[in-house]
Amino acid sequence: MAIEMKTQYGQIDISTEVVAAIAGGAAIDCYGIVGMASQKQLKDGITELLGKDNFSRGIVVRKDEDELNIDMYIIVSYGTKISEVAHNVQTKVKYQLDQMLGLSVDSVNIYVQGVRVTNP
Repeated sequence: MAIEMKTQYGQIDISTEVVAAIAGGAAIDCYGIVGMASQKQLKDGITELLGKDNFSRGIVVRKDEDELNIDMYIIVSYGTKISEVAHNVQTKVKYQLDQMLGLSVDSVNIYVQGVRVTNP
């Protein structure tokens, strides 16, 4: 599935994988995020920390008519305020997609799948 944009010069098709990769890159830069969790393993109750090469697997991009919705499955760092981390991710993802692609995102839904305790 691709997101279609029409300009005065023609049509632009943007793959949902590209949108997911940009959203994942923006999320990883936020303080308190350890990584992305694979949504495919949620049914088994197992969360796997995804590396930077495939963190877009922890993101679902849905295009419903004129609305763009993003679901993100994340793992946060122990000791951070989860609501603040989630809000920061939502804000940064919306901003990055607007700046890089000119896309207006209707919702960024955050699903916290785990808390990672880091060793000092």
